[in-house]
Amino acid sequence: MEEVTYMDDDVEIEAFLFKPEKPGKYPAILFQHGRRGLDSWTLPRVKRLAARGFVVLAPDMFGTYMESNFPVEHKYIYEEHVAKGIDVLLQRSDIMGDKICTVSHTRGGYMTLKALVKHQKQSQVACYVSFYPHWQDPNASEVKQIYQYASELNELNVPTMVFIGEYDQYQRIRPIMAGIDVLKNRGVDAELIVYPGVGRGFDFRPVHVRTFADDLATKDADQRTAAFVRQHLK
Repeated sequence: MEEVTYMDDDVEIEAFLFKPEKPGKYPAILFQHGRRGLDSWTLPRVKRLAARGFVVLAPDMFGTYMESNFPVEHKYIYEEHVAKGIDVLLQRSDIMGDKICTVSHTRGGYMTLKALVKHQKQSQVACYVSFYPHWQDPNASEVKQIYQYASELNELNVPTMVFIGEYDQYQRIRPIMAGIDVLKNRGVDAELIVYPGVGRGFDFRPVHVRTFADDLATKDADQRTAAFVRQHLK
């Protein structure tokens, strides 16, 4: 793991860079954190991605702005920084190909969605993967949070894979299920994986509360993510 920075206009964005130990070129992933940020619970899941043979750039929005984890309000500037991160990642000499994939969780799923659609990065991104993404504007009203999905999904065209647990809260997964249906109806390659016996955060829950089902879901999701990314970054 290496701590790096990149510039987006006059803002210096902090980030973590993970890559395999063996020198060479590898497929590239931008990983975007959610409300939890990048901490001792979430950074290992980014490391697991790199261990499967990827260069992974993980922008740290909260570290950049010296903010606490778990913010209530969302700052739209984050999505611009994600979009710039895609450009920066593609400029690296140790990546394969001319596209990357994005992987995210929770609110990071909204940030990457906005980066792809609003900031027009779909031509540079081969696939979108997200774990229980927040597929609605976090600053929207309660009614919209529950009963509507982010309008950007009407314009998302890249292959998409999403993971959720069956015990996640209904109001959180309803926009996801509706959004997946919208993508499929538009002919987008979109798949929703629902893991039985687990809830939200199954992929990074700490040891003292983890279950065997969490471990199984995490292993399967990591394998599916790696295979999906490789498929689209050939």
